[in-house]
Amino acid sequence: MARTKNPAARSLLIERAAQMLRSREPVTLRSLVAGTGVSTMAVYTYFGGMDGVWKAVRQEGFSRLAVRLATVTVTADAVRDLAALGAAYLSNALDNPDLYRVMFDATFDLEDSRAADESLHYMVRAAEQARDAGRFCGDVDPLELATQSWTIGHGLASLVATGPLPRQALAHGVPLLTALFVSAGDDPGRCRSSVEQGWNLPPSPPRDDEPGGEP
Repeated sequence: MARTKNPAARSLLIERAAQMLRSREPVTLRSLVAGTGVSTMAVYTYFGGMDGVWKAVRQEGFSRLAVRLATVTVTADAVRDLAALGAAYLSNALDNPDLYRVMFDATFDLEDSRAADESLHYMVRAAEQARDAGRFCGDVDPLELATQSWTIGHGLASLVATGPLPRQALAHGVPLLTALFVSAGDDPGRCRSSVEQGWNLPPSPPRDDEPGGEP
């Protein structure tokens, strides 16, 4: 009889691998399962071996990003939506810093490369809707503008979620995106308002020395 697979065990090994990569621990078959209560055979059961683990780690990162982007509500203000997608991208990176670090490491293949493309397509569609609504110039290339927007979000995420800057630096996203969208033809005042509405990031968790933090 075939052994029933446990999704929780698969997720546990993916999280473990991402954490070890982030902390630069040597990742081997035995070190991956050490302390998890999962046997080495589980790596073959769920992934077919270590190569499958690396593919799954990257894929999980993009899968979680797709779920987060799908929660962004489409409104009548496509510029607001474009900023909201950037904020969702950042929120996902902050919630999954270990996976985020691995997502863009092309050393490991993806199980489904379309997952990465679809993440960008969310922004392309919003940029196209904003252009068609007259917010951007008619000759604006939605793919190019979406790529530029993603570059801003990726830079902030890399510097805050897995880098040296404090979370407060995420506020730079508003003027950066506003400048980008104004250069694409949007009205400055209206653009700033739309971006501020979309750039609605969750508040920073309290520090240990602040009220609500751990003693």
